[in-house]
Amino acid sequence: MSSPRPATAKRAAKPARGRKAAVREVVKRAGDGAAAATLSADARRLAAEIERALAAGRTDLLSAEALQALMAALCRTYGAQIEAGFGTLPLKGQGDVTNTDVMVMASALLRSADLAVFELGMWQSWTGR
Repeated sequence: MSSPRPATAKRAAKPARGRKAAVREVVKRAGDGAAAATLSADARRLAAEIERALAAGRTDLLSAEALQALMAALCRTYGAQIEAGFGTLPLKGQGDVTNTDVMVMASALLRSADLAVFELGMWQSWTGR
């Protein structure tokens, strides 16, 4: 079981107005304008390119560092959107990826964050998520 991580100076310096309100404002600002549309289009193009490479049997398309950077950005973005009140699920539908793909990724994410399935279950029961 992992131990609680100490708060960083960055976290301690956040204003007391509430994390949810602060996250909602950041997501709102990020969602404004053409920059967000361009970034979304770029993300869809990258996803399509990766899918084409996988269909061709290329599993080496992304370096470990690139994969980690993308996963970290996606995890932070998804977390921020959920905190801001958006209820979108991370996958469009059940046929987008296999159940095995989901289990492998979920297990790897938990392991990367030094979390156990028990901790996930406890968090889900506390938050209702």
